[in-house]
Amino acid sequence: MAADDVAIPEDMCLVYEGPQSLTESRTHYCPGCTHGTIHRLLAEAIDELGLREKTIAIAPVGCAVLAYKYFNVDIAEAAHGRAPAMATGVKRVSPESIVVTYQGDGDLASIGTSEIVHAANRGELITTVFVNNAIYGMTGGQMAPTTLPDQVTSSCPFGRNVAEDGHPVSMSELLAVLPGSAYITRQHVLDPAGTRRTKKAMKLALRTQMEGLGFSLVEIISTCSTNWHMKPVEALQWAKSELCGYFKLGDKKMTDSVRALCEQK
Repeated sequence: MAADDVAIPEDMCLVYEGPQSLTESRTHYCPGCTHGTIHRLLAEAIDELGLREKTIAIAPVGCAVLAYKYFNVDIAEAAHGRAPAMATGVKRVSPESIVVTYQGDGDLASIGTSEIVHAANRGELITTVFVNNAIYGMTGGQMAPTTLPDQVTSSCPFGRNVAEDGHPVSMSELLAVLPGSAYITRQHVLDPAGTRRTKKAMKLALRTQMEGLGFSLVEIISTCSTNWHMKPVEALQWAKSELCGYFKLGDKKMTDSVRALCEQK
């Protein structure tokens, strides 16, 4: 019997359903990957703010390259790292649209460093969802700018050597000092409480763009069970203890205008 054929008693009501801003496509993500959770949160935020028909997303190269399969909004594909540049153009020619980039750490913090820094510095009215799992996920688990000291990857099998490779780049702290950024925060999706805070942050970031207050970014600590060579539960625990231990959670910048917006019901 198909699910649609199941009779629902009259005294029951619907309390949970899939967001309209998500399609029903089967996932290509690895078991234990938290991209799916992040997709859901972004879709729920778009729906609850009534933005589905106004949203244009930009997805560059990386694990989220197939985002157009999952989001029921207009989506454009950008070259690796260039999503903020494309988003800038889209927003400027279509200022009534809500423009969102969805980027990983290898994309945003490496080849796309220039684009994200200058977009934030200019105060572009776009919102970035930045997924940080401290590794290049799609291309085989190489060291990323966010890889932790001594963390083993396929391109640094003895661990990241800070003396040779430098320190992990804390993108949220870097972007927070730029005058054009209005709301910069780092959250996680590693447990229910963190997931709820992340959704709240996404909605505030989108509202920041809606009100024209400046550039907004939500960094999300995520997992990569496959390239970390961990079971999903182990990956969640490691991310919470190690990644959140290095990349401190919380708001990194909130202008007075955004704070006032946050305090509105």
